[in-house]
Amino acid sequence: MLRNLPEPPDGLVGRHRELAHVAEVLDRHRLVVLTGVGGVGKSRLALHAAERATRAGTRGAAWADLWTLTGDRLLLATVADALDFAEHATATSVDSLCAWLADREVLLVLDSCEHLSAACRALLVRLLGACPGVTVLATSREPLGTDGEHLVVVEPLPPETDAVELFCRHAATTGNRPVRPEDLWLAARLCRRLEGLPLALELAAGQLVHRTLEEVEGDLRSRLDLAAEPPGAGAGAGAGSGPGLGSGNFRHRTLRTTIGWSHELCEPAERLLWARFSVFRAAVDADAVHAVCADDVLRTADVERALAGLERKSVLSRADGRLQMLDTLREYGRMWLAELGQDTALSERHAAYFLRRTRRAHTDWLGPAQTEAYRWVSSAHADLCAALDHSLAARPQQALELAGLVGFFWSCCGHLPEATGYLEEALALTEEPGAVRTRALWALGVARVLCGEHEAAYRLALACERQAVAQEETEGELHAAYLLGLIHLLDGRPAAARSVVDRVLERARGGPFASMGRVLCRLVRVFAMTSAGLSEEARREADELRRGCVAHGEWWTRSYADYQLALLSLFEDRAEDATRHAVSMLHGKRLIGDSFGIALGLDLLASALAAQGAGEHAVAAYGAGENYWAAVGHPQRGTPELGPVRERYESTARSLLGDAGYDEALLDSVLRDPESVLRELLDSPSSGA
Repeated sequence: MLRNLPEPPDGLVGRHRELAHVAEVLDRHRLVVLTGVGGVGKSRLALHAAERATRAGTRGAAWADLWTLTGDRLLLATVADALDFAEHATATSVDSLCAWLADREVLLVLDSCEHLSAACRALLVRLLGACPGVTVLATSREPLGTDGEHLVVVEPLPPETDAVELFCRHAATTGNRPVRPEDLWLAARLCRRLEGLPLALELAAGQLVHRTLEEVEGDLRSRLDLAAEPPGAGAGAGAGSGPGLGSGNFRHRTLRTTIGWSHELCEPAERLLWARFSVFRAAVDADAVHAVCADDVLRTADVERALAGLERKSVLSRADGRLQMLDTLREYGRMWLAELGQDTALSERHAAYFLRRTRRAHTDWLGPAQTEAYRWVSSAHADLCAALDHSLAARPQQALELAGLVGFFWSCCGHLPEATGYLEEALALTEEPGAVRTRALWALGVARVLCGEHEAAYRLALACERQAVAQEETEGELHAAYLLGLIHLLDGRPAAARSVVDRVLERARGGPFASMGRVLCRLVRVFAMTSAGLSEEARREADELRRGCVAHGEWWTRSYADYQLALLSLFEDRAEDATRHAVSMLHGKRLIGDSFGIALGLDLLASALAAQGAGEHAVAAYGAGENYWAAVGHPQRGTPELGPVRERYESTARSLLGDAGYDEALLDSVLRDPESVLRELLDSPSSGA
């Protein structure tokens, strides 16, 4: 069962009645929208409601963060990614997503819809109309305006009870200043002043690090009283003025004033870092913060102290070593960044950093840091998209380089629409020849191959080859040869595939692992030999390639070497060897998050298990494979020789269990979470793991 939910930051204070109400209305309505002012706790309530739904065991759940999006360009891709639908097509379509969801029971949570309400309305009309098993829980500061939506207004916490408990919790953890029993009345008065707004309470508790409860309560009381005065009656909006959060009812004013007060009580370096940190779209590590935010004004040591101060004041939070800022606080920081006139400069530095970091990920591809490179690209997805958006508008050549470097990572791991969209736009905006353009043409060609558009990929491969030859760029020629060879393999022309890579490999200098291009071309050689029936030669070269990958700590190529060795073992009726290599392939593909490779590996593992006589485990692998193939958005694929292997061993598995037993086991596997089935298979004694 699908479960793509972030970990709750902590326990839910109060909200038991609201949580029960949300659970009740989710059983009766297919679109529930939690509304309320910023900072009232809509996201946290939605997360706990989704957790509760998954524990009931009746449906899966998926969480899509929309606040990281600056426009609707990536809305569909973000929702598809949350649902584990990694379509291998150049553009994710609503129709294909609806087809995949048509018979699934899923609770989809869309967090922070207010800035994309029109696009969300259009998407939800399609999803809810075509997918009867889909229920949507959305959070938004205002209704979406969709027919049939059921609104649940999330109110602040009761000031005398739950709000006091929340404040005291944060005072004890964040401020390290537990509230004494005799001061509970003062905490309750502060909570009433703050209208029970959870974010305002957290910010106030964060000030207890250096101030007493009496000082915090008194200071906030005077500022909130000032902010409540009508225009012209006093000093205006008090600490919350400047680039404020807009006008509205008293609760908006309360939150705005509290954020402004918290901002004013920050040290100058903390205020500047707050503004600069707002350029990030998602959680980032400290290295990114230092690289983007530090300069001659805010030095590295200042950043370190300011990070600690903002954490203590609850402006930033840390999870798994990564720092993040709530969207309400990020909005405030962005407005101050614009007020300081630094928004363009910080966007430039942000884009430059993510380009440098992606260059490093590219350099690390052929080595022990490869898996870390894939994990980083996955975690930095929102910021990479933001960097590309900025670069397309300001520096198209920089966008072309970034898209070309990240495109291969994205194509392998479920972000084909983003890869193709950014590559096409950057190529259209630039004409400068060179290695950057060669790489981008190649990356787009790989994306086209993966979605079955072989003719378009072939044209891109030839253009890549022409660019590389004209620039005398050997690595570009090797990449073009790999792409051409891959197309020939998939079209059933192994001799042509081997010829094109051998021709370039003969001219290329350096050892077999001197570059990524050489390794990719060697992989094509192995595939071509297997397809041509040269089993002994193919096994020898696959073993050699795999040993080299192990020595270099490389997994992507190693996994495909295992793919070939598993196939060769099945051809030679060596089922245990085939199982061992299929398990190794799946382990590698899981490490880098390659859903397409996992789908291929499950087909191989199922065939190997059937060949061993392990019928039930084989059918479980086939069922999980069906889910992975559906998730990548197209029917089963692979090189031509894989098809007959699938058919042969599916028949073997059916004969082992009988028609009824096979169908029952397959249905049981298909209805389960494919990742949990995969884990069980890899841990099973029959798999030899």
